[in-house]
Formats: sequence, structure tokens, C-alpha cells
Amino acid sequence: MKSIERPPKDLVQPFRDFGTATISSALREVCGILRHSLTGPVAFTPGLKAVGTAVTLSFMAKREDVIAGHAEEEQEKRSALWSAVIATQDGDVLVVDARGNMQTGCLGAMLMTSIHAKGTRGLVVDGCIRDLPEARDLGLPLFLRGATPHNAGHFEMYPWDYNVPITCGGILIMPGDIIVADDDGVVVVPPKVAPQVIEYCLAREGREVFERINLAETGDIEKYYPLNEEGQREYDEWRRKFLQRDSPFPSLTSSSSKTGARSSSNVTAP
Repeated sequence: MKSIERPPKDLVQPFRDFGTATISSALREVCGILRHSLTGPVAFTPGLKAVGTAVTLSFMAKREDVIAGHAEEEQEKRSALWSAVIATQDGDVLVVDARGNMQTGCLGAMLMTSIHAKGTRGLVVDGCIRDLPEARDLGLPLFLRGATPHNAGHFEMYPWDYNVPITCGGILIMPGDIIVADDDGVVVVPPKVAPQVIEYCLAREGREVFERINLAETGDIEKYYPLNEEGQREYDEWRRKFLQRDSPFPSLTSSSSKTGARSSSNVTAP
């Protein structure tokens, strides 16, 4: 089993609260990384977001002298497909390079049930899956080119290797990269630049949310819009504890919630 270096959870968790649009801006403006957004895979489960560490799977074109016959289930069990599914852990996102192929169903209901049960946070495929209705019923966030009735070895492609660098949607993805996917698209964040991206996103999204939820509770425009010195101190403390938390603050997703407002100004790390 190939091991990968996964980034610390406290480096991944903050991305659950930021949209890919803001992350994309951070990667361009702060990090100078222009090629970070996948072309091809789109949301097949609207409203569901995927954030996690990349486990990668690479499909290659079949050749009869290397992969004989239709490579049905028993042969697939000895392939990189099974190895990649086994390798996924809680907090991962499985990212599949299927070279844009629209005939090969890279995963079916059984394997998607397995990765979902283990806590995999999403599936990104530059190609197709099969058993789409069952996959949607799981609640697994799906980002795909499409669906097909065929399995992983029926047609032109075959699962070749896993936890290796891949090109998915035209973008280089390394095992252990941070993947964020929502209705706007899929972006890849190299762990080494994640702190800068988080700081940018907090400055752009976090401050506005902090101001709004406190205004909703107190109406105190002198303190919270714009922040005066006392409001700024509260925001700095909120941001520090936000970065240390183990679960998302409800205030970032429910800015009008009074419960969220109270937890934002007097928040204690979970």
C-alpha cells in the first residue's frame, strides 16, 4: 500500500468555509499559481461541497497485449482501482484522471459506498462513473464529466496506478494536495501555500461575516461597521480561534443566526 503525506487537519478544515471563487483569487493574487482550477468535472450533486486531501487514481488507455479481454470485476480487484479505494481515509477526496473518457465508468455504486462509509469527502473524476442514482443517494459530493452504464474495464481505459501525480481536468494534482470543490468548480491548493490562502480568505470573507453577524445581534454600527478598536480586537480573537477549531463555526454559514452571532464575538474553540 502506497502511503502519502497528508497535511494536518487544521490546515484543511478552514477551507470548508470558503468558496472556490475566493480561493481561486487567493491562489492567483497571493501565490502566483494560475493553473489551479479543473476544466471538465462539474457538480453532479448541487449544493454539496467537497474539501479534503487528494488520493489520486490514474487510468491509462488499454492495449490488448497488456490488458486482455474485458477486464471484468475479478481482474479489476487486482488493479489500482481497488488499491485506491482501500487507500482512502476519513477526510480524503478521491481524484481520478480518466483522460476525459466518456465510455469508462471509473467507479460504481459498491466502491463509492465503500469510500463514503470510510469518510471520503468527495469524488472528482475527469470522466464518468456508473450507478449515478445510487451515488447521489449516498450523499457523496460528485464532480464529474458524466455517467455511463459501463464499468471500469469495459472499454478504452483501465485503472493503472494510484497515489501518483496526475493531470485531472488539465491541472497537475499531487497526492496530498488540498482539494476544494463546490458548485463553481474544483480547485487544488498545494499545502505549502495553504496558510497564505487561508489568511486571504479570512480577510476577504471572514471579516465581512464577522461584521454582519454581530450587527444582526447588536445593531451596533459604531463598533462593528467599520470595526472600531474594540471590534477589531474581538475579530482578531475570533479569527485566531477559528483557525484552531475542530469543526466549522455555524456563523460562517448562517450569518443571520443569533446563535452564530453570539458564538462569533464570544467564541470559544470547540
